[in-house]
Amino acid sequence: MAIVKWDPWQEIEDMFDRYTQAVGWRRHGKAGEFTADVDWSPQVDIAETPEAFTIKAEIPEVNKDDVKISIDHGILTLQGTRKQEKEEKDKTFHRIERYFGRFSRSFSLPENVDSTGVKATFKDGMLTLTLPKAARSEPKAIEVTVE
Repeated sequence: MAIVKWDPWQEIEDMFDRYTQAVGWRRHGKAGEFTADVDWSPQVDIAETPEAFTIKAEIPEVNKDDVKISIDHGILTLQGTRKQEKEEKDKTFHRIERYFGRFSRSFSLPENVDSTGVKATFKDGMLTLTLPKAARSEPKAIEVTVE
């Protein structure tokens, strides 16, 4: 029998994983981002320019009508469904590595995003969201008079 060094941090992480699984959360990626119980989550790239934020989400083989984008209380949510190919009589699958079913991703938006000007395009399995930044409000000096 091999001697294994006890790692208390691994034990805590295992316990936390069991808890989050029990309440229906899943951890994605190394950052430990939590999401609701869905079948998969699309990969995204988020970039910033002086004028806007851009979010690109990979969702190949998803019909644009099966994607819903919403903004509620500063949270941007992408939801949808990728339908699995129906099994044909003469086709045998040897490996299926792609995810199918419901997907969801949510992002907290910075305060400087103008949520009324969000634009979405969908081409070749890539959903691109452009979130313009709100115009910066300049500080206003108010003169106070003493009577």
